[in-house]
Amino acid sequence: MITGTGITKTFKQRGNVLGSREVQALRGVDFSIPKGGAASFIGESGCGKTTLGRIIAGLEAYDDGRISINGTEMSSLKPKDRQPHFRRIQMIHQDPYSALNPTRTIHQTLHAPLKLRAGQTGRDARWIEERAAEVLALVGLDPGSVLSRYPHQLSGGMRQRVVIARALTVDPDMLVADEAVSMIDVSLRLGILALLKDLRERLGVSVLFITHDVATSRYIGDDGEMYVIYRGQVVERGPVDTVIADPVHPYTQSLLSAIPVLHGLEEPGSQPVVPVEALDGSQEPTGCLFARRCPFRRDRCESERPVLQITEGAPQEHACFYPERRDVIARPMSGV
Repeated sequence: MITGTGITKTFKQRGNVLGSREVQALRGVDFSIPKGGAASFIGESGCGKTTLGRIIAGLEAYDDGRISINGTEMSSLKPKDRQPHFRRIQMIHQDPYSALNPTRTIHQTLHAPLKLRAGQTGRDARWIEERAAEVLALVGLDPGSVLSRYPHQLSGGMRQRVVIARALTVDPDMLVADEAVSMIDVSLRLGILALLKDLRERLGVSVLFITHDVATSRYIGDDGEMYVIYRGQVVERGPVDTVIADPVHPYTQSLLSAIPVLHGLEEPGSQPVVPVEALDGSQEPTGCLFARRCPFRRDRCESERPVLQITEGAPQEHACFYPERRDVIARPMSGV
């Protein structure tokens, strides 16, 4: 299990001649991802979800808070002692084209981490070759036709499968998939999503899915937790199906309202929520982070910042003073 408490992260952004300014990427985020479980971080670009994923994978330092991996708190360890723990968490990057070295064959790409793994476990060269073929087969590729090829000789979907195979070489406990299908042809996306779901079931690997696409997060982790993140704060959290079917935070409702409707097959929700302003990250609100864009804001929202909590009548945690169910989800048309 991997848990986080109060994770904060601030970046310094270069400004004009007057100097730089600080940007709060994460504001005291808590999370919990069980072994073999699933979680989804969703939100607009720049909301902090990728930064959080990189922190969980050990690729980014955090300013404050605590992260525990299988009961071991990372802040209590020296940096070199954290590496074996974070190695059990592998990142699947958004771009399969840049994730692979174009000058190395797939055999060479897989050989490097497997050689390291063999040294740790006392395995021989024969095991390395067998394991390379095994992880490729696990992701649905034919080792005989793929091992000798270079990345440019593979399709986008095949490259992403190789990236996943490389992550499996170290026997990870978790895969962090950051927009893992956004740069793949639409016709191939379902195959990658089905693969990630299959790996959860077959290997017991946890999957953290980072996306702005609600539908894909529902497919990967229909039995997991969804974290809706806005400007570094989790504004709604709960079981995936509950958050999607019964959202109470206006920001979550605006994300769901933006999902395209299949005209002729679906009818849109009767209460769509549309932000009244565009996102302006240059201003730091004193109250609710979403207040200036919220069509339902009141005076209290401008002066106080709500915290994540459960209130009567809301089935999941939310950070809103005035949570309200609204009909924002499209539904199948009657008779279709």
